[in-house]
Amino acid sequence: MSLLDTITFNDAGLVPAIAQDATSGRVLMMAWMNEEAVQQTVATGFAHYYSRSRQKQWMKGESSGHVQKVLDMYLDCDGDTILLTIEQTGPACHTNRQSCFYKQRQADDWVSIEKPLE
Repeated sequence: MSLLDTITFNDAGLVPAIAQDATSGRVLMMAWMNEEAVQQTVATGFAHYYSRSRQKQWMKGESSGHVQKVLDMYLDCDGDTILLTIEQTGPACHTNRQSCFYKQRQADDWVSIEKPLE
């Protein structure tokens, strides 16, 4: 059985991938991977994803330089979510924040708890 055979891709051929900072344990982002993105990630050691809006593959940081070096990959018990432990160069979020998860629920609102990096 191959690596790809053990992953349960959804009907669109995608699987969610969570990027977690290997040092701090903080979740930095979630993106989608298809078979090609998984293969490219394994082959290069850098995170590759599939953009649903652009309908194409992309390597994290290919234009910004904010690459994700993949140290380990984990598959959850159902085989339908991938966890990448990574070394992040620069901010992970396109809003120039360390993490895409910078909004916290406070009462009935979402409040930004992290400012963009300068």
